[in-house]
Amino acid sequence: MPIELLMPALSPTMTEGNLAKWHKKEGDTVKAGEVIAEIETDKATMEFEAVDEGTLGKILVAEGTQGVKVNQPIALLLEEGEDAKALTAPKAAKPAPAAPPATAAPVVAAAPAAPAAKPAPVAAAAAPAPENHGARVFASPLARRLAEQAKIDLSRVTGSGPHGRIVKADVEAAVKGGGAMRGAPATARGPSAPSAAPLRTKAQVAALAGNIPYTETPITGMRRTITARLSESEVIPHYFITVDCEIDALLKARADINEALGVKLSVNDFVLKATALALRKVPAVNASWSEDAILHWQDVHVAVAVALPEGLITPIIKNTDKKSLPTISAEMRELGQRAKDGKLKLDEFQGGTISVSNLGMFGTKQFTAVINPPQSCIVAIGAGEKRPVVHGDTLSVATVMTCTGTFDHRVVDGALGAQFMAAFKKLIEAPAALLV
Repeated sequence: MPIELLMPALSPTMTEGNLAKWHKKEGDTVKAGEVIAEIETDKATMEFEAVDEGTLGKILVAEGTQGVKVNQPIALLLEEGEDAKALTAPKAAKPAPAAPPATAAPVVAAAPAAPAAKPAPVAAAAAPAPENHGARVFASPLARRLAEQAKIDLSRVTGSGPHGRIVKADVEAAVKGGGAMRGAPATARGPSAPSAAPLRTKAQVAALAGNIPYTETPITGMRRTITARLSESEVIPHYFITVDCEIDALLKARADINEALGVKLSVNDFVLKATALALRKVPAVNASWSEDAILHWQDVHVAVAVALPEGLITPIIKNTDKKSLPTISAEMRELGQRAKDGKLKLDEFQGGTISVSNLGMFGTKQFTAVINPPQSCIVAIGAGEKRPVVHGDTLSVATVMTCTGTFDHRVVDGALGAQFMAAFKKLIEAPAALLV
């Protein structure tokens, strides 16, 4: 039976995508790990890699198709020994796996009041176990069939394929008892579930506003993702610590380096390096909360908020603490441009361990930023401006930049947050330390 290639979930929040381009045509040989298509998500265009081998028998979704739902079949892959005649098999074979959900529905359904609502056939065939833990399971069609035959609950198997997808080898390892099995899934974790904001229709919102005239902007996939992440952040116990940094020495160092090396370092490049080195000095801040343990990250990856017309995205400078200022500057320019072009890869805007949001270029003096889960800190950077300062008993004028750290109190206690901001301030005010 041919393998169905499904529209992948290339990010945790993706529900649908656009099939931008096919890299293979019908009849081409496909190897595991090969890029077979490009998928446009709510935030970027990413490559879709094959996890099974075979021949691309039939393309079900044409290039340029928009709004393809996650887990919708987009192509059929012929396995070794199969020919084109097998392409009609899935239509005849579909009713068999679709039958069990009718009897299993009372156990699986989340809402007893709606027993008639059927889950998608693909999802039903992929869940031979009688339990449904509410988590979407991403697995190759072959892995699903093997799991069904072996009575393996895929929700308890850890995938080793692209983006955590479960592949044949994972199921085989689970059958032998050596597979990476997740712990028993938690059913409901009340404290970690974000509180739901009231959902109102356009008519309800207009009525609340007094039915005044309005125009509307469609809600994009990116905007929905931002909304979901902000709602998730809402339950984090935030607190804020603000420091004033004198940046005259930094501005002089920046001007000297730009003139001597012929580069164009920005103040933000210094901020990113200072943030990374401050994490190294106070490593307990480089951590994330989970329900099982606090995870302390070994690498420092700084995510940088970049504003786009349709929303916000956070490209990441990997191993920021180990890179020179010119390298950070060059990477930031490249990532920023590709972010605007929608060409970032998934690992280039997900996976940071701390974030920086800089609104100083807009003249903002000071602000507080919302934590980007699962990170535990974000540093908000205001504009540098001339202010009166006191040094000893002398009143003078200095260029001062106000910076505010937002911390997750579950991970970073107040004294620890203060140590981090003190380390950050010291590095910003002694820019020579950022050149080492």
